[in-house]
Amino acid sequence: GEVGPGGGPAGDLFVEFIVEEHDFLIREGDDLHVSVNIPMTGAALGTSVTVQTLDGDVELTIKPGTQSGAVIPIRGKGMTRLRGGGRGELFAHIDVEVPTKLSKEEEQILKKFAELRGEKSLASQVRKSSDSGLFSKFKEAFRS
Repeated sequence: GEVGPGGGPAGDLFVEFIVEEHDFLIREGDDLHVSVNIPMTGAALGTSVTVQTLDGDVELTIKPGTQSGAVIPIRGKGMTRLRGGGRGELFAHIDVEVPTKLSKEEEQILKKFAELRGEKSLASQVRKSSDSGLFSKFKEAFRS
C-alpha cells in the first residue's frame, strides 16, 4: 500500500478473489473431471465423442464394452501446475444412458438380443452376479 500518514510504514493491500464454478468441469487440484453421457449402444459397440476442454474440443474414443462409471484419463488437459511444468489430467467419467421409453420394434430387438445372450430374466442375472459378489464373499467367510 501507500506510505502511512506522517511518513509511517506502508499499509497492506488485501485482494480477495472469488472463483466461480465452471458449467461442466470440476477441479480437484491440478486435475479436472467431466461427465460424459453416451447411449447404451455406444457403450456396447464403441464410439467416439467430443469432449470440451479448456483448450477446445478433443475426440475421446470409447472402447466397446465400456461400463457406466468407467473413468478415462485425457493426459495433459487439466490445469497448469503452479511452480512446475506440465499440466494435470482431465478425467472423463462415463455415464451410460439407458432409454426410458422403447418403441415396440426396439423392445422386440432388445428381447431378441437378450435371448441370443442367454439372458432369461432379470432375476437369474441378479442371482448369478451375487454369487461372486461382495455378499457371497461375506457368506463364505462366516461359513469357514
